[in-house]
Amino acid sequence: MKATTVHYPWYKKEDTDAFFALFQNNLANFVIIAVTMLGMGFPASIVFGKVIPGAAVAVMVGNLYYAFMANRLAQKEGRTDVTALSYGISTPVMFVFLFGVLAPANALTGNPELAWKIAVAAAFLSGLIETLVSFTGNWVRNHLPRAAMLGALAGVALTFIAGEMLFNTFSIPVVGLVALVIIIAGVVGKMAMPFKIPASLFAVIIGTVLAFTLGYQSPSQIAEGLNNIGFYPILPTLAAFEGMTYLFGALIGLLAIILPITLYNAIETMNNVDAMSAEGDSYDVRECQAVDGVGTMLGAIFGGLFPTTVYIATVGSKWMGAGRGYSILNAIVFGLAAMTGVIAALAAIIPLAAVAPILVFVGISMVATAFGSNDKKYFPAVAIAMLPYFANYVMTRFNNSAGEVVAGISEGIVPLGQGAMFTAIVLGAITVYIIDQDYRRASYFALIGAFLSFVGFMHAPKLAVNAAPDFAIGYVLIAVFLVYCAYQRASSVVTETNRQVSVKRQVAS
Repeated sequence: MKATTVHYPWYKKEDTDAFFALFQNNLANFVIIAVTMLGMGFPASIVFGKVIPGAAVAVMVGNLYYAFMANRLAQKEGRTDVTALSYGISTPVMFVFLFGVLAPANALTGNPELAWKIAVAAAFLSGLIETLVSFTGNWVRNHLPRAAMLGALAGVALTFIAGEMLFNTFSIPVVGLVALVIIIAGVVGKMAMPFKIPASLFAVIIGTVLAFTLGYQSPSQIAEGLNNIGFYPILPTLAAFEGMTYLFGALIGLLAIILPITLYNAIETMNNVDAMSAEGDSYDVRECQAVDGVGTMLGAIFGGLFPTTVYIATVGSKWMGAGRGYSILNAIVFGLAAMTGVIAALAAIIPLAAVAPILVFVGISMVATAFGSNDKKYFPAVAIAMLPYFANYVMTRFNNSAGEVVAGISEGIVPLGQGAMFTAIVLGAITVYIIDQDYRRASYFALIGAFLSFVGFMHAPKLAVNAAPDFAIGYVLIAVFLVYCAYQRASSVVTETNRQVSVKRQVAS
């Protein structure tokens, strides 16, 4: 018997609201990427001619594929209320790549074009790793403590996102502070903005108007922005393969950032797909992780350097009653915006102080999520996992002079900041398992810390044999102590069990 084909619409009115919600999220990321890279000294030819078009390719490919998946699910289950997954650049991962990969590469090479190639290679490698992780994603999620992973990301959020962007907010306080309070009132206080404009968009509009009105932005910048309107062809590049030589050479230490943040990205996709499953649309997690990985690699082939993910906002789109049309429209609009220079125009017109408050809130939200999504007993693990990125922030800002600049404060700052993501996860995981009195697993992570220190992924400036011997020995001693704790724990359990059996026998007699 032939299956009945369901009429699953290409577009419906509910897709419009969902489109604007997704569009705003991706647009904010694109503008931040452009403004941040220009501020780092990257030429417009790379930012608008390579990075933005490449990122648009990733967004287009993923959104169109997820629209295809939605139609396939609709036909399979005979439903017309299926919602396509929201997709775009992962905001936390975007900041890690901006400040943890691109900025160090630029500082160490002194060559923006070479730094871009290295970052593109990192993105390609990240996409490849996520594609491979798709085969074992569930295993990774089950064996990596959530408090450790989210605590490490909260460290990035508090320093590089909330902290760094709060500095930019205060650079023009009459613009930034006003925009920040608008966002807090709208998002936290649930205050409706005029004309029902989203709070973040209203904050950017007011901040931009204030900047021009008070003279912090000149009318010439509008002209400069409009001059960026043009045709930016989306062309493939060999940058990923050229940068790979350096990524596995002088800058191989960047793998200490790429590996864990890619695992985080894969888990983020997994969690968000699981959330949609709870809402009634069950997609294959492994296929979604593979789509994100392939989308990231394709974006890198066209010059993009930011991994992509399924957004948690997908659930919001489901509640709006969206189908697949919003996903298709998002792909089309971003392709056109990248090729016509619209994003370049917005980046020139909107001051960073007007956009930065949005990211202050994003960073604080990530910190709150790290604590809110874990039991109270795991708060110490979240907190300790956050700390290595404070040291990493100091290192990044002082670049190669970090050792000399912070020597008077503490000699531990530099080694703590080296491989901060791995250090955060290892310390967080050890703390989680100690809290659970699972000393055996805690000892495993201590041994992982010893190995990573020995080869230079942690506490060392580069990969090498016996790279950080003091730290490696320290983690081995921790493992030995934890094995002792495991033995003591097992002995106490046996003693308590024997005591209870003895008491029961006495009562019975």
